[in-house]
Amino acid sequence: MLGRLNHVAIAVKDAKKAAKIYGTAFNAEISDAVPLPEHGVVTVFVTLPNTKIEFIEPLGEASPIAKFVERNADGGIHHVCYDVPDIIAARDRLVAEGARVLGDGQPKIGAHGKPVLFFHPRISPAPWSRSNRPEAAWRTRFQPGLLFTSSFGGSCCS
Repeated sequence: MLGRLNHVAIAVKDAKKAAKIYGTAFNAEISDAVPLPEHGVVTVFVTLPNTKIEFIEPLGEASPIAKFVERNADGGIHHVCYDVPDIIAARDRLVAEGARVLGDGQPKIGAHGKPVLFFHPRISPAPWSRSNRPEAAWRTRFQPGLLFTSSFGGSCCS
């Protein structure tokens, strides 16, 4: 079962700069920039009343998001993250439906110290591929990756 939307991640060249407008224009809480070498990114979170926005920037040329940012120079939605009560059960259900887990398939510790799993963006059928546009066009324009985080012990956004 999917829980609440935990965050939307936007990949950019400069995470702190991208997040700054939310603090300036809307007085939103902006986190410090936090390097996550094990994920190859630097994260900056913007706290909103109902979720968070995570700005991520590549941490070095070998970052797994470096090519994404290169292709999307103005930034782009990289993934959406949902809380799930049991990350292993959620993984197993998606894999049974044909989804592909990125990495070794085991949860890794994410930005808030919670286990996370990334899924390849081309999940079929993708729950967010419903659109008035033909599916092929929709997938080439926008199909973020999917991330699950364990909601055991509460949401990272609480």
